[in-house]
Amino acid sequence: MHLNDTHQSSSFNSQTGTKHTEHDHAHGTNECTHDEHEHLHPHRQADGVYLFSPSSAVTDPAAVELARERLKSLGFRSAVDRTALAVHERFAGTDRQRLAALQRALKQKYPIVMATRGGYGLSRLLGQIDWHAVADSGKIFVGHSDFTAFNLALLAQTGAVSYTGPAAVPDFGQKSMDELTADLFAETMREELEVLSFESPNSDAVDARGTLWGGNLAMMASLVGTPYFPKIEGGVLFLEDVGEHPYRIERMLTQLLHAGVLAAQKAIVLGRFTEYRLAAHDNGYNMDSVVDWLRKTCRVPVVTGLPYGHVKLKATLPVGAQVGIATEDGMAYLLLREHH
Repeated sequence: MHLNDTHQSSSFNSQTGTKHTEHDHAHGTNECTHDEHEHLHPHRQADGVYLFSPSSAVTDPAAVELARERLKSLGFRSAVDRTALAVHERFAGTDRQRLAALQRALKQKYPIVMATRGGYGLSRLLGQIDWHAVADSGKIFVGHSDFTAFNLALLAQTGAVSYTGPAAVPDFGQKSMDELTADLFAETMREELEVLSFESPNSDAVDARGTLWGGNLAMMASLVGTPYFPKIEGGVLFLEDVGEHPYRIERMLTQLLHAGVLAAQKAIVLGRFTEYRLAAHDNGYNMDSVVDWLRKTCRVPVVTGLPYGHVKLKATLPVGAQVGIATEDGMAYLLLREHH
């Protein structure tokens, strides 16, 4: 990956939350016209979203309807699975109901299948899912948080790509929706976004390619040693978490370190780690301490500032896709799609 390559890109300012979009072509005698560019990069017609609930129960049905309205404003039709609002204990229905919802999602007409929310529940289902049927369906699966279990299991079992990004209720269904999150989702689903650039102060130098994989750190750690944990070497590993004290983040990273996962990567890209509380006896130990420890211990380039996590502004990322990652002058560049 070369930093002077030109692509359709979205650039983020982490301080202001603003986004700058550029659509350039390569300079020189082979410069493409707009029509030629469209021919080289046909955008897929992903214009329909099927909402299902594979994890925790939806507590506010109105949020699902608001999510549908927001998706409609972006040009996406939608449908809701018949048990998406079911409740069994803390779950969105029994295990059998949630498995049946996934089966319906594979057969319905819309190309995108989105989880209504995360929480907990997918781990209980992993051994009962026909992963090859999921991959063969050709559906575009999107979710967040607990959905990391689905993303990683699908990758481990079949090598198929799925997406992590916004979910219906916590993102599209809130009173205020982050417009950049919505734009990124739409652009990614339609294969219009080529480069995601973001502020990455104090990041290590890196210019590499590899398989993009990762998600919620706690979910990743829970899958180590199971058939649902991908064996990725030379990858670009991205991580986030919520409500976990920095020492717990370090403890889970240590688990990945001792399992040989971290040292096998070309880069570790950190998203947001939020909603934790430090204690007086931490004596200055915080997330910066964890990042410093990570750099010294595993000696793999660490990139910070990825707009991803349990925050309003989040990118939609293809888990299992081949990407490029590079840093320069306090910026990071994640190459998601290339000119051919």
